[in-house]
Amino acid sequence: MQSIIQSLLDTDLYKFTMLQVVLHKFPQTHSVYHFRCRNLEDTAYPLVDILDELNQQLDLLCELKYKEDELKYLRSLRFIKSDFVDYLELFQLKRRFIKAGVDEQGRLDIWVEGPMVQAMMFEIFVLAIVNELYFRRIRTAEVLEEGQRRLTAKIKQIQQYKTEQKITEPPLLISDFGTRRRYSFEWQKHVVQSFHLAVPEVFRGTSNVLLAKELGITPIGTMAHEFLQAFQALDVRLRNFQKSALETWVQEYRGDLGIALTDVVGMDAFLRDFDLYFAKLFDGLRHDSGDPYEWGDKAYIHYKKLKIDSKTKMLTFSDGLNIDKAWALHQYFKDRFQVSFGIGTNLTNDMGQTALNIVLKLVECNGQSVAKISDSPGKTMTDNDTFLAYLKQVFEITE
Repeated sequence: MQSIIQSLLDTDLYKFTMLQVVLHKFPQTHSVYHFRCRNLEDTAYPLVDILDELNQQLDLLCELKYKEDELKYLRSLRFIKSDFVDYLELFQLKRRFIKAGVDEQGRLDIWVEGPMVQAMMFEIFVLAIVNELYFRRIRTAEVLEEGQRRLTAKIKQIQQYKTEQKITEPPLLISDFGTRRRYSFEWQKHVVQSFHLAVPEVFRGTSNVLLAKELGITPIGTMAHEFLQAFQALDVRLRNFQKSALETWVQEYRGDLGIALTDVVGMDAFLRDFDLYFAKLFDGLRHDSGDPYEWGDKAYIHYKKLKIDSKTKMLTFSDGLNIDKAWALHQYFKDRFQVSFGIGTNLTNDMGQTALNIVLKLVECNGQSVAKISDSPGKTMTDNDTFLAYLKQVFEITE
């Protein structure tokens, strides 16, 4: 069997940027991650059917090491530090930290448990493997033709929107955020290459580090929910976990990678912690749940209250987008903010088949539960409802 993951660079940039901070600031942290499929009722066949192949793929994944040219590429990124690349030169995923099986209800069950400096790197690889194994079984020539038709239509759509823009207007900026939900690696590469060649002034990069390296385009990413969630279980007061996470990020990157994620305990609770200090230090904010217009308006009011010119700040939208939604949001916010869009499933898995909505999320850190209270109810994630209730109480979340 050939390995689906051919390179340890075939993951999202924020895995490296977060891992660097974990290694430097809290390397001894223990973590637990749990897999969930949010749309089980929509699958063409039970995910558990791919279990044997999945375990074989995990064996192959854990044989991979970073190659010399990959390490050289990582060293070329300004925000990646040399001692971190030295660590990666020795890095190899350990099979004992991940288990794939069947839960009590007969569903595919995946647990990752071990040092965070190991466990956190499994996520994107595992989700990409599950997707590719699942879609291989229902792949047909017609599906690929439909995927190409949709891809061509998206590019034409963007080219049309470009003709409607005035030269003086801020540009429409779109990136690929679709590694975890992709149809396959080859399809993701084809999509990214197609956008890069057809609309280079709109397509600003990809979250996938291997594709960025191979195609000579910009790797995009900063932080994910797991980074902030980990601070719920580190040596800080729970009420201060967001401030501590943001401060740690600032100390590590000192001006680089300045887009903060806002929805670990909801936008309102985030803004209470995002004071003048952070608002000046960070370049902008990323939206990943809840109503994007309401979220952006709240950000605008917040910056205005702090007497910061919102036009100097970037809003990055990354929640369930397509080209139409991105354009509409761009039109709405372009006069108040710089705006960019990370599109995932709709770029890398829009084939006319129902995409899997799968996640592998941090649920425990140093023996304590952690949780995300999303601005979209279906995206809240925890394995401990008691802790979730306590977190809501601490951050005055009533909904």
